Amino acid sequence: MGDISVSGPVTGIDTQQIVTALVNAEQAPKQSQINKQTQTSTAQLSSIGKIQAALDAFRGAMDNMTKDASIGGLTATTSDANVSTVTLGAGASAGSYQLIVNQLATASKVATQNYSTGAKTVVNTGTTATTLEISQSGQSYGVSVPPGATLQQVRDSINAQYSSVGLSANILTDATGSRLVMTSTNTGAGTDITLGGNSGLQAGSSVVGDPPQNAKYTIDGTAQESKSNTLTEAISGVSIKLTAVSPLPAGVTGTLPDGVTRVSSTITVTRSNDTLKSSVKGFVDTYNALMTAMNTETAVTTNADGSTTRAALTGDATMRSLQTALRSELNAMTGTGTLKSLAQFGVNTDSGTGKLSIDDKVFGAAIATNPTDIGGIFNGDNGLLARMKSATDSYALSNTGVLATRSSTLSDDLKDLQNQQDTLTARMAALKTSLTAKYTTMNNLVAQLTSQRSSVMSTLNALNKTSSDS
Repeated sequence: MGDISVSGPVTGIDTQQIVTALVNAEQAPKQSQINKQTQTSTAQLSSIGKIQAALDAFRGAMDNMTKDASIGGLTATTSDANVSTVTLGAGASAGSYQLIVNQLATASKVATQNYSTGAKTVVNTGTTATTLEISQSGQSYGVSVPPGATLQQVRDSINAQYSSVGLSANILTDATGSRLVMTSTNTGAGTDITLGGNSGLQAGSSVVGDPPQNAKYTIDGTAQESKSNTLTEAISGVSIKLTAVSPLPAGVTGTLPDGVTRVSSTITVTRSNDTLKSSVKGFVDTYNALMTAMNTETAVTTNADGSTTRAALTGDATMRSLQTALRSELNAMTGTGTLKSLAQFGVNTDSGTGKLSIDDKVFGAAIATNPTDIGGIFNGDNGLLARMKSATDSYALSNTGVLATRSSTLSDDLKDLQNQQDTLTARMAALKTSLTAKYTTMNNLVAQLTSQRSSVMSTLNALNKTSSDS
């Protein structure tokens, strides 16, 4: 009887290779599915993020155009930038205005008593917390002063808690010591700060400088007052920030003589064709940037061998509906003048890419003859800027928008796929352990049988030899 010949440590069979092959065969279908779905979801999540960023940039640009009114072709200037600065907003119209600033609005400022030992002076030497009450314009704000608190720590506590309501504190130090000084961004008459409570900081407090006062100014000779130095309603659509009192006439010092006024500055709102052209081009550029992002993430690329490669969002229903919403607003007829559409003043849409282009000849002629109509198409509650913003709201909202919801769903899908991967990995590890144990048992059994066969053969050989010798 010939020997059983198998290769391997016991049986000669490469059990490790067999186990690996069996595990791989079991794992392959599910692993392929997980890999494919993970790749798809990851690519889509990245693409949705790029579209979200491009859409946010587009909407931000529309907001800026609405705020500064540049899309209406208007610019605002002041003849004395030391006295005021001006910015345009919605509702502005061309005009010229004479401004005289006689007095700036100021804030209340209150100081505590002087502490000769400086900013690190302990202001609560007791064992229980006290309270500093800061009152302004009918509102009271409590500041807890714990045992051992220093002047510096009280300052930090005020700034941390109440900077959002306009209160702030600082410490002024000189050769005699330190004082806590409180002031406010709220200006104008009636905004006096007072100190109270039981902290002791209120004792000996004093007003620093003059009481708070309103800004006093004239526009075209009409005297006006404001609690703030920022005037948002003095001229429709123009925000004016007062920065200094108007200068005195030449040769005049001290108190103004009766009948003499300070030197006026001129605020001018003018229509600028260059501004209008630049703004329309800016709209076209930012719209095209959004279209480029959408086209890139939805493209079908033809390869050198004639095959095609789809982008992550090729054929995506969300992208189609967003493009439709944008194009519908572009093609709508709006405005109250002769020009009612973008195409009528030379802004055309490419039917393939959806991008905009400007026909310089048509655009130049329209600006020369109908600049107001162009601004009217973009501005107002029913203008293109407002309608574009409204049309994209449902897609762009940060938490509930379509794109945000898609991103959230894809992120959840990737988490679920990772869980599936973890489960599959654990199951395959268990399968490998089980198969390895079975083949180890088989090896041991074969080894036992081989040993028994050798023993039987030895016995038979011995019997044959004895019989032969007889």
